[in-house]
Amino acid sequence: MDDGRPIGVFDSGIGGLSVLQRIREHLPYENLVYVADARYLPYGDKPPELIETRALCICQFLTAQKAKAVVVACNTATAAAIARMRERFSLPIIGMEPGIKPALAMTRSGVVGVLATRETLSSRKFESLVTRFGGDKKLVVQACPGLVEVVEQLALNSAGTRALVARYVGLLLDQGADTLVLGCTHYPWLSDLIQEIAGPGIVIIDTGEAVAREVSRRLKAADVLTLQTSSGMEQFYTTGELAGFEQVVARLWSRSAPVMALPAGFGDGHTDIIDFSPNRNCR
Repeated sequence: MDDGRPIGVFDSGIGGLSVLQRIREHLPYENLVYVADARYLPYGDKPPELIETRALCICQFLTAQKAKAVVVACNTATAAAIARMRERFSLPIIGMEPGIKPALAMTRSGVVGVLATRETLSSRKFESLVTRFGGDKKLVVQACPGLVEVVEQLALNSAGTRALVARYVGLLLDQGADTLVLGCTHYPWLSDLIQEIAGPGIVIIDTGEAVAREVSRRLKAADVLTLQTSSGMEQFYTTGELAGFEQVVARLWSRSAPVMALPAGFGDGHTDIIDFSPNRNCR
């Protein structure tokens, strides 16, 4: 039988759309449901406990939509919440992690720079990556406050955005980095600008492609890929302001798709009374 259940994807805002694009390229016939948790944007400066609660709530919503897999299209949320998500939900849950391993394999100078949020860089998951793959190479990191916000404003090439990118990239290049890892799913929307400022000799690593391949592999292994040969559909939800998100989707997505507010109970702010017991919704 055909498995037309959707793949669920979420992020704190529009950054995860960069991952959604890669998933669509690899899986053109699958249905997709995307949630932008814009009320809590950005995750990168929120307490891990809050991020975990939001991730569990959104995953519960996506399972209510019959999702056959969930992609945590956010490095910060992956670090803060994916372990608990996998404990509570039985479906495949695929997360993000900065592409440190491929970057260390590609560097010529022996120095790799990582652009990420403060929360990602301070997480145990990131520390584990460094311990596992660091070896004899040098890893230099740069927190990038403000970059998520300018992407959310679609100010992708403004003077202010260029100044922020130049500052953060320059601090890594000054330390000898010849390979830069984009450790936040918002940053690929700035990859052209980052490349321009860094120069043609600098390699930029974005893990969205690898995540899309992993989603495809996991669904194939579970034998739940759709048998349809017509283009899959997308649905977009937000916990933020609806009209603004509609404009973002219209600009960044390649075709029209419905954009809706997350239903009451999943998107409200009462995270302290969420009940995650079976068959109960966030409220």
